[in-house]
Amino acid sequence: MFTPLFYLLRGHGLDVSLGEWMSLLDAMDKGLHQSSLTEFYYLARAVLVKTEADFDKFDGAFLEYFKDVKTFDALPQALLDWLANPHKQAAYDKNEVDKRIGGLTPEQIKQMLQERFQEQRERHDGGRYWVGTGGTSAFGHSGYAPQGIRVGGESRRHSALQVAAARNFRDFREDHVLDSRQFQLAFRRLRQFSADVEGPKEELQLDETIQKTCDNAGNLELVFGRPRRNAVKVMLLFDSGGSMWPYTELCTLLFQTAVKSGNFKDLKIYYFHNCWYDDLYTQPSCDHCDAIPTEWVLHNIKSDYKVIVVGDASMAPYELLYKGGCSDYYVYNEQPGLDWIRRTAARYEKMVWLNPMQQGQWFSPYGDNTVKIVSGEVPMYPLTIQGLEQSMKYLVSARSRKEKRTG
Repeated sequence: MFTPLFYLLRGHGLDVSLGEWMSLLDAMDKGLHQSSLTEFYYLARAVLVKTEADFDKFDGAFLEYFKDVKTFDALPQALLDWLANPHKQAAYDKNEVDKRIGGLTPEQIKQMLQERFQEQRERHDGGRYWVGTGGTSAFGHSGYAPQGIRVGGESRRHSALQVAAARNFRDFREDHVLDSRQFQLAFRRLRQFSADVEGPKEELQLDETIQKTCDNAGNLELVFGRPRRNAVKVMLLFDSGGSMWPYTELCTLLFQTAVKSGNFKDLKIYYFHNCWYDDLYTQPSCDHCDAIPTEWVLHNIKSDYKVIVVGDASMAPYELLYKGGCSDYYVYNEQPGLDWIRRTAARYEKMVWLNPMQQGQWFSPYGDNTVKIVSGEVPMYPLTIQGLEQSMKYLVSARSRKEKRTG
């Protein structure tokens, strides 16, 4: 039945063997897919995919195979109004619902929904036929159905196509990796070694030892020197909360890599929300008890620190341009956020901004004005492999921010 899917998966670069494919068919014969497209998606992925690096390839092939299943874009406003306040899930017989809906094809479900659009004239809840809430029909939300089309509301059980379309595993691909190793390699670009002129000569100099031994007719002569230490100092400023929630795991990984890397002579880490103002914070919760005056940071953290800001730079314009309160923390600030950015940039010559938002979305309506303004003050790079390499290269270059913006 699904033989074309087998070849499509292999065409997308997945190493699916005949033995694995037969195991999938055997699992389906035992009913492990529960006559549900969603369960089939997870079952096939569990049997056929060997590593999370291939999850995105699997999702792409799955989407292509079921490409004829489309969503509905134009929904009657009255229907959306009926679905606005959902009822609680009504009692139901799971076996009956699975039997009634589980065997339907996507095309049959789409056709049935089109018919309901034409027939339905009022709100329905807790039922098995109409578009509603808390029921067991294949349409609506806040109810139960083994498969169907969610209309309005929040997803509780993603359909297989919705899960695949999300492409949640895109960043796991081996040809598009952004993990601790990539962060490590990027941070290594910042290393600036200097000799410890006061310490004892206790580090073996291998090249000099080989040369001296050769010059000494093969008799071993060990050469020791003073160790060279990494002299680079870094200050990391993390945007925390709000629109940054979708990037929490990525930022956590960056934080953990920076702390454990050992590539820096010193590392300072502070947090802010949307923009920093009179205070920075020592914890990501940005609680008042963890506040530290930004003025103190600028006066006590020396100017030779390299500053890396991680944030999407997307906020209400007044949070960046006017003095007053930050929208989420109800704190009055004497200076606009933009002033603090400029003061920080003036204090630390080497400063970059890493934006986890996809670069194509930087200047979309969401955050359009503020991203433009911030990127005009501080060199901004996407938080991608290429963006990391470019930003680290800039931090160790002799080029100034002024040259970067005009050159």
